[in-house]
Amino acid sequence: MSKPNVLIVPGYKGSGDAHWQTWIENHTMSIRVEQDWDSPILARWADNVRDAIDNSVGALWIVAHSFGCLAAISAAVDRPDRVAGLMLVAPADPERFTLTGIRDKSDWNPIESIRALIPVHKLPFPTLVVASDDDPWMKLTTIQLWSECWGSRLLILKSAGHINIASGYGPWPLGLSLLKEFQVAYQHLPLGDLYVKDFSGHARGRGSQIARTRHQTRRLLGI
Repeated sequence: MSKPNVLIVPGYKGSGDAHWQTWIENHTMSIRVEQDWDSPILARWADNVRDAIDNSVGALWIVAHSFGCLAAISAAVDRPDRVAGLMLVAPADPERFTLTGIRDKSDWNPIESIRALIPVHKLPFPTLVVASDDDPWMKLTTIQLWSECWGSRLLILKSAGHINIASGYGPWPLGLSLLKEFQVAYQHLPLGDLYVKDFSGHARGRGSQIARTRHQTRRLLGI
């Protein structure tokens, strides 16, 4: 029997039965990461994604949405030899979140956002970013800059909102086609870091991406 090779990573509030992620999950050999959907805390979410990667058999294609994209990136950079590729749909703006969750509208202090904890270098695996030109939660110019930093292929959809149920994205044949095309294009690429020559395996301990995020979160919370 075939083993799941796709990891579904929903965003803030999760992805219900009518969401395109659930539809793709039902059309692929997939598993879904579980989170506390009402508490988008990057350290915890990324830790859960990394656990799902570690518990999988073989490399995974990760399909993430919104805040799930940030958690997926944070986890995947610690496991480049277990990630075949990332499909990032409507990534959330890191400026909207603090280390302890979604930012209060009355507290817009850039120093306290999680932006500094999101990698700004080319990611060590193929990435496809699918975004919208009218996403209410991410400016087009901002996602263009992030995509450039990550070395991602960027596809811009017209008038697709946040590419969620509210925007009309339940069953999404285009999304499934994009995933399959992405897999075919990179399925024979050797796993591991594509850009850093001296990479030597899993990032663990204090040097890992998640460890740094945990440290910052604990310091903020005083624990």
